[in-house]
Amino acid sequence: MSNVQKELDSLLLKVEQPARHIGGELHSVIKNPSEETVRFAFCFPDTYEIGMSYTGLNILYNILNKKDDIYCERCFTPARDMMTAMEEAGVPLFTLETKTPLGEMDFVGFTLQYELSYSNILMMMRLAGIPLLSAERSESDPIIIVGGPCAFNPEPIADFVDVVLIGDGEILLPKICSIRGEFKKQGRSKLEFYKEISKLQGVYIPAFYEPKYAEDGRFTGYKKLWDGAPDKILKAIVDDINDVEFPRENIVPLIEVVHDRAVAELFRGCTRGCRFCQAGMIYRPVRDRDKDEIVDIAKTQLENSGHEELSLLSLSTSDYTQFEPLVLELMGYCKEHQVSLSLPSLRLDNFSFTIMDEIQGVRKTGLTFAPEAGTQRLRNVINKNITEDDIFGALSQAFDLGWTSVKLYFMMGLPTETYEDLDGIADLASRIMEMARARNGGKVGRYSVAVSVSNFVPKPYTPFQWVRQNTLEEFEAKHVYLRDKLKKIKGVTYRYHGSYTSVLEAVFARGGRELCKTMLEAHKMGACFDSWTEGFAKDAWVKALEKTGIDSNYFAVNDIEPGSAVPWGLLDCGVSDEFFLREWRKALGENTTPDCRRGCNGCAINKYTECKFGGIYA
Repeated sequence: MSNVQKELDSLLLKVEQPARHIGGELHSVIKNPSEETVRFAFCFPDTYEIGMSYTGLNILYNILNKKDDIYCERCFTPARDMMTAMEEAGVPLFTLETKTPLGEMDFVGFTLQYELSYSNILMMMRLAGIPLLSAERSESDPIIIVGGPCAFNPEPIADFVDVVLIGDGEILLPKICSIRGEFKKQGRSKLEFYKEISKLQGVYIPAFYEPKYAEDGRFTGYKKLWDGAPDKILKAIVDDINDVEFPRENIVPLIEVVHDRAVAELFRGCTRGCRFCQAGMIYRPVRDRDKDEIVDIAKTQLENSGHEELSLLSLSTSDYTQFEPLVLELMGYCKEHQVSLSLPSLRLDNFSFTIMDEIQGVRKTGLTFAPEAGTQRLRNVINKNITEDDIFGALSQAFDLGWTSVKLYFMMGLPTETYEDLDGIADLASRIMEMARARNGGKVGRYSVAVSVSNFVPKPYTPFQWVRQNTLEEFEAKHVYLRDKLKKIKGVTYRYHGSYTSVLEAVFARGGRELCKTMLEAHKMGACFDSWTEGFAKDAWVKALEKTGIDSNYFAVNDIEPGSAVPWGLLDCGVSDEFFLREWRKALGENTTPDCRRGCNGCAINKYTECKFGGIYA
């Protein structure tokens, strides 16, 4: 029995939700690792309830544990009460499966799903007793490896990590673990290992590159510290997702989690081309999963888990090639077995409404639309190819079918936005309520509209990657303006995202390695759970930025000149800068680009892998 296990019982008496920390769930994997086993800790830098809802965890956990010589275990950020109890008892952060301290693992891997989770990574490493800086770790310390969407610009945390994986990990990660196993047997060094895996598509070793700066502090590029390091790192791409196994025995959580359901992935990628959306660019090309495979995954997961809900995973569910026959088949199964079917990201056309009406029956849950912008002009700028006729036509049909609650998602601070565009948000909400009253004898009654507004954050690998963000003051003035407009409309509620966290998100989305010092300072001042409203320590970040000489408004008041050096320039998502620049110019001209399914738009992803919508790369 490990020392952690001996202490755990007493620790659990001191905390809420002790089941977060005990493991032993149905379908969790218990192995008897040997000295030659490669030990991998999959760490989600947030609580158990959030991390266990992440489908990527189950995918990689399943794939790695199918290998006899690899053992993947899980770890999550402990809640504050557990952190305190562990530190007081001198217990290091441990894996759920075997209660092994993270410091004894071969790899400690973090998924980077959102920038405001970075402080949790440092906290988890500190709780594990792992030196935070890569340069201070020894041969006996675990290798810190990261992946996920934010890994496409890892520079703000580059000093803390050893290996960065970009792109699809299903084939790449097991290969890296196997190479590590061979190097362990041969007693070869970490440096030799890093040089070997840097030959693999999708692997970036930050220590092989040194950022360069001009006298005025501007980033100018990278100097290679090892001649063998690649000049550019292209993302790893799984050409056919049917070739990699999707889990059929997901771990069943012991407590309620955010998304407690069976999940089947329909396809990867998106063809819509929204200019603000990073996911729609970095996950290209679209790769469908076979219909019969999806049905089998769904049925088997439900049978193995006892879940009462099934969700279909994609960026735009109704764009799946065989959407109608798939949904009809799954609906029959779900009705027979009393399972609810969740269809996120639907295109609200006639078939979708028919299906939603049949799924929800008498009780209608809220209906969600994402116009993103209040005027057609601004929707054209962001390439959100929906019109007011689409919106009001869909709402008219929804009201006729019995829906009474509508949630509208918008973004504030989009490029070229004016106060007239904010007026457009209020106008849309007002006209929807007018439509509702017309169906209800002139009264609001049960009808309601919830307007939810997030702040625009420019992200790398999008046509808006060069664009300034609104300042904190601009965001706050706009929120007050829109709030005052909407509170005059009966039946409308308004919610919006905190402005300072959005500014901080932009700093870390587009910043460089100079931010590592800021991260370290904020960590020393207790920054943790920054994505939680109750956990965000604004004062710590204000002081850390000031102490390290970082102007949080730098990315707001300055555009980036297209073609100039950017911190993420070493990495390649497969979509060309020429395409992003064309799209940016079309945005400025308020011109749209059609869905890729109507013809290739020349993003260049088909230069690297087959794209079923791709033309000839030029």
